[in-house]
Amino acid sequence: MLGMKGQIGAVKTQTTTMQASMNMAQTMKTTTGVMSQMNKQMNPQDMAKVMQGFERESAKMDMTGEMMEDTLDAALGDSEDEEESNQIMNQVLDEIGIEVKGKMDSAPAAGSSSLAGPSNVRGSRAPTDEDIEAQLKRLAEL
Repeated sequence: MLGMKGQIGAVKTQTTTMQASMNMAQTMKTTTGVMSQMNKQMNPQDMAKVMQGFERESAKMDMTGEMMEDTLDAALGDSEDEEESNQIMNQVLDEIGIEVKGKMDSAPAAGSSSLAGPSNVRGSRAPTDEDIEAQLKRLAEL
């Protein structure tokens, strides 16, 4: 009885395998037909021409974009504007530098326990050019 059961199981497995093989063959037949139709519709030479045209037009578009960018840079990148912006930046940095140097007058000097310059409470007086030059001399000596 056990031998008979084993043989029936083997036959069942072979039948399932044969069915899967038939399904695979049918699918391959359908796929082959579809591929054949696509090869008839698609001409490789025409496809190559289309791709070359696309590449050529893409290169033209890149060159046109670069030319437009260069033209805009030339039109908007005026040297007078650059000089003016440098002047404004230098003016702002000078104003910040004066404010920072004025604050440094009241800071203790390196290597001494006394203050580096006169005590300067904010708002009491603005540093003069002489104060700034003296502070620069003291900083240079360090």
